[in-house]
Amino acid sequence: MSHEHNHDHNEERELITLVDENGNETLFEILLTIDGQEEFGKNYVLLIPASAEEDENGEVEIQAYSFTENEDGTEGDLQPIPEDSEAEWDMIEEVFNSFLDEE
Repeated sequence: MSHEHNHDHNEERELITLVDENGNETLFEILLTIDGQEEFGKNYVLLIPASAEEDENGEVEIQAYSFTENEDGTEGDLQPIPEDSEAEWDMIEEVFNSFLDEE
């Protein structure tokens, strides 16, 4: 999934740090959160690397995860979305396209 990266860089960005299985930390910008509790029993987040460079088409790669937030709201558990979960991907794509239309 990619999107044209054309938002105002002066606006405040919401950032999170992801830690991979080797303990490496990467900073990401939260592009969009999606409430999927009613339909799928979980929420979703779309992320772009905070240091993302636009490609020759002015686009950056987007990563999508389902997430469960801890009770205190400061941390949570991100899980990859199964590639074969067409209903989830269709919902995410629909919400993302609506988000782009509003930008």
